[in-house]
Amino acid sequence: MYRERLVATEVHSDSAHRLQQLLIEYHDFRQHKAAHPLLEDTFRIAEWQAERLKRTHQDLYQHPGYHTGLEFLLTDLYAPANMTRRDDNIDRVFPKMVKWLPNSLLDTFAGLMELNLVTQRLDLELTERLAQLPAQGETITHGQYCAAFRASRNLAQRRRQIELVAEVGQQLDHYVRNRTLGWLLSMTRGPAEMADLSDLHGFLHRGYTAFRKMEDVDALIERLVSREQRVLENVLNGHPDPFSLPNDL
Repeated sequence: MYRERLVATEVHSDSAHRLQQLLIEYHDFRQHKAAHPLLEDTFRIAEWQAERLKRTHQDLYQHPGYHTGLEFLLTDLYAPANMTRRDDNIDRVFPKMVKWLPNSLLDTFAGLMELNLVTQRLDLELTERLAQLPAQGETITHGQYCAAFRASRNLAQRRRQIELVAEVGQQLDHYVRNRTLGWLLSMTRGPAEMADLSDLHGFLHRGYTAFRKMEDVDALIERLVSREQRVLENVLNGHPDPFSLPNDL
């Protein structure tokens, strides 16, 4: 809907240009995905993977110091639900973002967009791979999932996805320590509703609140990344129980 606005916006920094290009790519991918015959199956894959992540990181997910942050990561950044309106609003306000936001915050937004785009592209490809396997039941099995995963041609993007989790998590943690941001989000709730941007404002406020509550984001990210790297290698190497990890990870 807002592609022309994205393309026409003048940008004057590398950070703004990166965000612009990612938003255009994501806009085009969303149109492609919306018309894909396996669209509904992509939501099933996303839900399956979100539940897998909760099981793999159950100790962290149940920890009161990390639960809210991980819930935000799984429901807002890696979201099975349809976020079309939120994403359209990001496209809509892009000209104001590049005019008023510092480059460091534009970089953070770009990281969020890249993580979202990479994840959804990988989910769609995984859905296509699963569709090529023998007839499935209602539930995706570990064996089917791993077979489709190993058939993927996007291993570099799988590794990039894990890197982005670390990069974005650290950037978000940096910004939520700024008390001015919390005050600004509180003050702009009314204007956001009047401008029909309440969904985008809610997304930002949930992220701010979630990360503010976390105790040690660096420690959390280090454990998430090391575990997901091990899971990736387990799946690629045909481990019989790829999602079970040593207690010391």
